Amino acid sequence: MRQKEIKRKTDNWKDLYRKNRYEDEELQLGMELPHGPVLFYNELVADHSTNPRNVGRITDADGSAHVGDPSCGDEMQLWIKINGGRIADIKFQSSGCAGAVATSSMTTVLAKGKTISEAKRITDAHVILALKGIPSRDGKCVLSGITALLEAIKDYERKNAADKNSAS
Repeated sequence: MRQKEIKRKTDNWKDLYRKNRYEDEELQLGMELPHGPVLFYNELVADHSTNPRNVGRITDADGSAHVGDPSCGDEMQLWIKINGGRIADIKFQSSGCAGAVATSSMTTVLAKGKTISEAKRITDAHVILALKGIPSRDGKCVLSGITALLEAIKDYERKNAADKNSAS
């Protein structure tokens, strides 16, 4: 290949990085994630950031988590209520950019009603697909929702295991 052709094919290295990063997720999901620069919030992301779903607290939660980095402003608290092995209720409180709020909201929408094992399989890619893409500058914000969900489930499982051990 000539030098110009090589340069032209590798000019968009960020897209190549994103494709490699999401390649396993795409194979698992059986569909392609949005690639290339997403510069603006689409209508769905804007809606979830201005009208987030499942906002609030659950005072008698079965599991909870607090994740994020207070120094950068992105923090999330998440609570789950389990009934019959399913996430019967899920609430969150989030601070940070619009992307953090929108992805946290969508995470709760995706998790509500799922069994614990189904909820554990929700990934960042599922959130991105459900929101039909997010701006690349908000990529790290996606992690807070899934991280909090998984930590709340771990908290529930720890409490449940402790209750079973104390009953024995």
